[in-house]
Amino acid sequence: MAGGVSLRKKAAGKRSNHFKPQQQQQPTMHPSSNSPFRTRKTLILVSVFSAVAVIVLSWNTWSSFRSEVAVSAQIYSIEVVNEFPHDPAAFTQGLLYGGNDTLLESTGLNGRSSVREVDLQTGKIKILQNMEYEYFGEGLTLLGKRLYQVTWLRNTGFIYDRYNLTKLKSFTHGMKDGWGLATDGKILFGSDGSSSLYHLNPRTMKAMKEHVVKYKGHEVHNLNELEYINNEVWANIWQSDCIARISPVDGSVIGWVLLPELRAELLSAGHKIDVLNGIAWDEDKKRLFVTGKLWPKLYEIKLQPLRKPLQAPVERLCLTPPAHF
Repeated sequence: MAGGVSLRKKAAGKRSNHFKPQQQQQPTMHPSSNSPFRTRKTLILVSVFSAVAVIVLSWNTWSSFRSEVAVSAQIYSIEVVNEFPHDPAAFTQGLLYGGNDTLLESTGLNGRSSVREVDLQTGKIKILQNMEYEYFGEGLTLLGKRLYQVTWLRNTGFIYDRYNLTKLKSFTHGMKDGWGLATDGKILFGSDGSSSLYHLNPRTMKAMKEHVVKYKGHEVHNLNELEYINNEVWANIWQSDCIARISPVDGSVIGWVLLPELRAELLSAGHKIDVLNGIAWDEDKKRLFVTGKLWPKLYEIKLQPLRKPLQAPVERLCLTPPAHF
């Protein structure tokens, strides 16, 4: 789920001496090294260079400050707006908002995988489509009237009717594995648990583009569940409490959302849960929802700038080692 000052010196005009033929030539007097003329000239030059140095240093300091502000502004914590019940047996792998206070969810684990429509307020399942034991459900997205779902450790996916969840057909996709799916309404974005973000053709499910997702030059591995929000692809990072905000143009990470308090609260209450996973966006009401695997709660959250220093660098908090299965 980042000027330099140039000085032009003008040559001083040459001074010429005019002599009167009737007068005797007087010896030319040159200012000595300790004359007032030389002293004033030296003071002027020192003042000019000092002023330039101050301007350059001030500009560099301000540029550095602006850079630090820009970087810190990209990292957000959260505020919980609402809490809703969530099936504690649901191993959430894909999540999206379906309108009218309903969620569409894909769950995993062999023998427990499903696609379901869920009531937001109560957490109760309204429609359920169980999957065959051999399939481990993964990412889910909605394009038009069709739901697209991928499966773990396979290149196989399924298309369902959005309204009754009837399975329409299967497909083979162009990723190495199936982890996450999202859409901008035109193409699909996919993840396979690596650092790759794929652009998929929804008609053929072939990869049209593949970007390596990076943050400050480091690859961001374990891209998991995806959601498309305001021209960004948001991705859960498996085995972390982080959501990466990714540019679909080049795969660069343009922001982070840190949510460690959600899992910590559930664990402290004695719940046996797995990792944070699942992002849903209500475009009409601008509501953002998150949950996790085997979590008994689903949260509506809003972002807020960090109000206290991080306990560790983002690289340590969010960049997890690549998974191998």
